[in-house]
Amino acid sequence: MTFRKKLIESLFEKSQKVYTNMFKHHEAWGISRKELLTYPKDSIGKHLGLFLDKNNFELIAKVERHDAYHTITGYGTNVEDEIALQCLCFGNGKRSMYLYGAIILGIIILPDYLSYYYQSYRIGKRANTFHHYDYKKLLKVNIHQFREVIFSKQPTKLKSNHNLNFNKT
Repeated sequence: MTFRKKLIESLFEKSQKVYTNMFKHHEAWGISRKELLTYPKDSIGKHLGLFLDKNNFELIAKVERHDAYHTITGYGTNVEDEIALQCLCFGNGKRSMYLYGAIILGIIILPDYLSYYYQSYRIGKRANTFHHYDYKKLLKVNIHQFREVIFSKQPTKLKSNHNLNFNKT
């Protein structure tokens, strides 16, 4: 990993705890990776558990939604993917100080990925809004159908037996 990527990774790690303590006042989900892995096969929860398992992560309290974004969008966890995911979320309408910081640092420190960041922004812009959902309430929803709804501008009815309650947070 290049020095520039290590620098950003270090800044992310240090700022995450401060940001979570200062700006995240909602309750943590209280769900473990092991529990998520017991969810139905095609559910968002199961795929989130698989994402966490693959990366040897546990959910971070109060920022669980971020890992749900990774799961829904398919973005990886390397530095440039983390920044690109923030660009996608920005394009989708999400606004936060942390998002702004990640995008600005990413552009300044890793300008060689600018076209990737812009492409990610455009994907978020074209997608139906997804950043506002309460993902804890969506963990049993079929991930493939959810992605279809998010990434097609034509509103699609989900074909699921689940009570789909897309409550905003």
